[in-house]
Amino acid sequence: MKPNILIGIDMGSSSLKALALEAGSGRSVALSRMPLPHDRLPGGGCEVSATAIRAALTHVLRDVAHQLGDRVAEVRAIGCTGHGAGLYALDARIELVSGRAVASTDQRADARARSLALGHGPALFADVGCQPWPGQPTVIAAELLGTDAVQRGAVRRLMFAKDYLGFLLTGEIATDASDASTAGLVSIETGTWSQAAFDASGIADLGPRVFGPLVPSGEIVGRLRPSEAALCGLPAGIPVAMGAIDLLASMTAICAEGRSRAVSVFGTWCVNAVIGPVIEPKPAVAAVVNFGREDKRLYMENSPSSMANIAWLAGVLGLPDSRAVVDLAMSVPLGAGGLRFLPFVNGGGGVTAGFVGLKSHHTRGDMARAVVDAVAALHARHTARLAACGLPVSASTVLGGGASDTRLVRLLAGFLGHPVERCADDETGARGAAIYAAMSQGIDRAEQGSALLAPCDTVEPDAAQARAHADFIAGFNELIDTMSPVFSHLAGGAMGAARPPEGVRTAAPSAEVSR
Repeated sequence: MKPNILIGIDMGSSSLKALALEAGSGRSVALSRMPLPHDRLPGGGCEVSATAIRAALTHVLRDVAHQLGDRVAEVRAIGCTGHGAGLYALDARIELVSGRAVASTDQRADARARSLALGHGPALFADVGCQPWPGQPTVIAAELLGTDAVQRGAVRRLMFAKDYLGFLLTGEIATDASDASTAGLVSIETGTWSQAAFDASGIADLGPRVFGPLVPSGEIVGRLRPSEAALCGLPAGIPVAMGAIDLLASMTAICAEGRSRAVSVFGTWCVNAVIGPVIEPKPAVAAVVNFGREDKRLYMENSPSSMANIAWLAGVLGLPDSRAVVDLAMSVPLGAGGLRFLPFVNGGGGVTAGFVGLKSHHTRGDMARAVVDAVAALHARHTARLAACGLPVSASTVLGGGASDTRLVRLLAGFLGHPVERCADDETGARGAAIYAAMSQGIDRAEQGSALLAPCDTVEPDAAQARAHADFIAGFNELIDTMSPVFSHLAGGAMGAARPPEGVRTAAPSAEVSR
């Protein structure tokens, strides 16, 4: 019997998961998830240990192998995806520097990024499709490891989250255009590494050689090493395919491009994106990504915090999870009695979070409502920015863990003023990785049809609240615009002239939801 099982692995901002699908039916036959504990450090640091990543990867694959039982012999290929940017730097021993990786939500390089934007921002946007931002691997490396890190041998290689997984599994180092371009390191015009972007970081001797070669998504990069196979209980030699950044993997899982769907990801990051034709001059969005297609680009408007705001409030209020925050929020009418929230707990470009209009009569419910309203409104604001650039966003799909809560999706539909599709399956990243594994085996659409795609349904806005939703989003946009000078002042005024002080339009996407 021909092997019929595909495995997709997704390393997100809060957990690592593995999903096994039947290639023919698309049926899920095994799923495992393990939290990734991140350490919050002074100055906005966010790191995860190599030990934790290794333990999570071994656990989820071993668990999947156990669930498959005798069917492990049917595993045909593996694909990997993961959150974008951050810092996965290898030292002379080809191990993570100091035994740790840095998450894309890390803010310690914020001042450096803003300074770089002042000197290089417009030129870099013209070349690589985005301006400097704190989560870029080159910016983080310069801040934490020093501009001489490569020269003195402290850093030998750089990679992205999914590529680190692939390295652990196969021993091979490679990446793809979607990760490299989202990190602002690829020329949008040529689709090749941009030396100008490397030079702008200020790190001496930094260049394309520190990364692996750019390999198209869906191509085999290596095979499962015997040592790894023994750890996880899978057969050695299984092909491991190049994946893509988790946003693109999730869009692949719903056939977003083929169905002309924009996406909003209710994940740790506030991600809003659409694949469209090449537009010149480049539209003034947060990021334009060359993901390896000459005639298409991925256009994004993002912020570092979406569900992260709700997860933060859950911790502050002592609630068990994000759903409990939404439960509490829905006990209060839209608008929370005049209380507003700036939904930027993970910062970015000098932006910070905060309540505005807080009075003594406001309750925990009002606080929850203000946060939930702001999270949905920020997605609507970013989507409107994409629309203002002439990009096709009228048909949109909501992804991420937050999409499992119909109330959040309906609120966004209300702010957008039209129905939205949602994918309640928050394993879209892993599913997309499994589809890349399928591609590596020559399983095309004609063979698989839509079997591997994630199911979606439609959520209608609350028609009775149409006027209230329109008024709220107008007020929310006015609040953000009004607060921009305050953000600039708090950040010391070091904001790039080409990027408004709002500063929330940051490039790195991640489909992972914070729990």
